[in-house]
Amino acid sequence: MRHFEAVRSRETERLRWRSRRGLLELDIVLGRFWAGCGEELDEMEAGQLARLLAMPDNDLLDLVMGRRPCPDPALQPLLQRLKAA
Repeated sequence: MRHFEAVRSRETERLRWRSRRGLLELDIVLGRFWAGCGEELDEMEAGQLARLLAMPDNDLLDLVMGRRPCPDPALQPLLQRLKAA
């Protein structure tokens, strides 16, 4: 079980590091997300967050701010959590 926890911890830290963005607005939103509920991500949500973080900053900001529709409905619940943060 410790190995699983160590792997999960490393993956969480990678996602947290990738959450550091070039746009202040995204840094604020993602920082609040991590402070509020980021540690509670399950494996599926972690994968969804990784997909979102792979996007360019401006595209991700547009999604978070609701300026463009989400291209994948499966990402919508996580986007809602980001918006609520």
